[in-house]
Formats: sequence, structure tokens, C-alpha cells
Amino acid sequence: MELGAFSVSLAVKDISASRGFYEKLGFAPVMGEEAQNWLIMKNGDYVIGLFQGMFDKNILTFNPGWNTNSETLESFTDIREIQRVLASSGIESGATIDPDSQGPANFSVADPDGNVILFDQHV
Repeated sequence: MELGAFSVSLAVKDISASRGFYEKLGFAPVMGEEAQNWLIMKNGDYVIGLFQGMFDKNILTFNPGWNTNSETLESFTDIREIQRVLASSGIESGATIDPDSQGPANFSVADPDGNVILFDQHV
């Protein structure tokens, strides 16, 4: 099962200060708007999202259908299949995606320690 591009979505208190900090680590903005309180930053293949006031805590994010450059993959495991496989192994998500739908969708699960994992398909 391919989960797609991986990133960490950070719940930050001050997006400008966070941007400056991660720029010193070699990250550069590639998407988003600081004025809208969100930025996606990259350093090579490493991707982090900075989100001010959008999440209560940090989130691990997988984007089925995308590579690390947010480019659509020719072949990938659809998010509905990922959700079905996880459910069949006993990992339940909050809302079930209509299995007959297509295209963008998302769901999240929590690991045993309460860490949120977001599956967010944009294609």
C-alpha cells in the first residue's frame, strides 16, 4: 500500500517566527500564504507545513497520489483503498469516504498515543 508524499504539519504559534527558524535549517516556502497563516516548506525531499491557528497539535500527513513535489503520480493507491485496508486491520477513522466516489478526499486516524495521521488526497 503506497501512502504517497509524507510531511509533518506543525501547529505553530507565530508563523513568521517559525518560517524564519526553518529557513535557517535550509527550508524554503514552496506553497501557501503567510498572510493566510499557512506555508508549505521544503528542504530537498523533506516537507513541513506550518499552520497557525488551524490545528490543535502537530499532524503526520500522507498525500496519496502525490510525490514530494506535489506532482500527480501515474499510479498510486487510492485513498478509499487505504481506508478500506486500515479498517480491515482494525484501524477505524472518524468518517468513511464513499467507496463509489472518486478524486479528492481525506480522513484521519489516531495512533495509540493520540498522534493524528491525516490522509489527504488532492487528485
